[in-house]
Amino acid sequence: MANTTTPGTDAMSGPSATVLAANKAEQFTSFEVDAFEVPGQREEAWRFTPFRRLRGLHNGSAPATGVATVEVVVADGSLPTGLTVETVTRGDDRLGQGGVPFDRIAAQAFSSFPEATIVTVAAETVLDDPVAITITGPGVDETAYGHLQIRLERFATATIIIDQRGSGTYAENIEFIVGDNAHLTVVNLHEWADDTVHVAAHHALLQRDATLRHFAVSLGGDLVRLSPTVHYGAPGGDAELWGLYFADAGQHLEQRLLVDHSQPHCRSFVTYKGALQGDPALGHGHEAHTVWIGDVLIRPAAEGTDTYELNRNLVLTDGARADSVPNLEIETGEIVGAGHASATGRFDDEQLFYLMARGIPEDAARRLVVRGFFGEIIAKIPVPALRERLTEAVEAELAVGGV
Repeated sequence: MANTTTPGTDAMSGPSATVLAANKAEQFTSFEVDAFEVPGQREEAWRFTPFRRLRGLHNGSAPATGVATVEVVVADGSLPTGLTVETVTRGDDRLGQGGVPFDRIAAQAFSSFPEATIVTVAAETVLDDPVAITITGPGVDETAYGHLQIRLERFATATIIIDQRGSGTYAENIEFIVGDNAHLTVVNLHEWADDTVHVAAHHALLQRDATLRHFAVSLGGDLVRLSPTVHYGAPGGDAELWGLYFADAGQHLEQRLLVDHSQPHCRSFVTYKGALQGDPALGHGHEAHTVWIGDVLIRPAAEGTDTYELNRNLVLTDGARADSVPNLEIETGEIVGAGHASATGRFDDEQLFYLMARGIPEDAARRLVVRGFFGEIIAKIPVPALRERLTEAVEAELAVGGV
């Protein structure tokens, strides 16, 4: 192999590198598609994913036939001082610095995008208003590949909203490079049309004392598979990953996370919550299906690590299935704390009884319970208009299912 370093080290200089990282399961990474075998259902990383619905993204039979559009929108229509937006080709040395593709689809996306977008927040810049990035799919029956990189230089602060919508088949890599003492909040919204298949790899690299707040909201699409990975390039990094997903009948929403603690005195906190409502009349193969896999690795050098991950799933109807697998691998005893928890269940009958006993109709009571279930995550989003939008979106999902 050309290179055997891990993401974030000085030796990794760009897409010429091929990396064998000593993280969970000796995860192999490469920019080359042919370095990966075509995945099979027996592989742990793919055992929940319905290959027949990937439209060939996993086996090389899905050439690009269209283009997804990327538009950067700011409050007053002009870029503020300290913010730059560039369109670059695959040869740009900055691409890949946030992380290397870790599966065949991510490598296919890296090898196939026509051009990449790099958004940079300059050193010591504080952006008061959020920056919105709208990514629109290539269209019905079209396939596209994309690449986006968000860079915050040292002591920069920014909130980025990545709003994904439209139709088609779309695979992408998104990089988040957070410099020394920088603070990045990113909210990724998946409000795709019903036909969309979307597979995304998120690569986050945190430098010394950097802070990342990453929100992933999956509501639309036929199949959405999101894989965020967090690497620490220096001590003191602090990452929080928050997720909200709501699956209807026939939807497959999959979240696969890896937080790789390789540096001392870093923190990670993960909370994902999902709701599911199916239609039993549609039968097998049309269930609402969610998958959450949370992997946290604490390496021998990562003394002083503090980490916790939590997944909760609320099943609203029959015809729904939630798979939840938290994994914690600890290779040093010198840590502050580490834990995980997962639970899947139906409505709490006591909560419903309490509300109904106070004169609230059952349908309204169920809606209140769901709003309360998601309320913790929505309240953490620092953009009021976005909180209102997500609350309305959850209400619309409930209305579809008649809850």
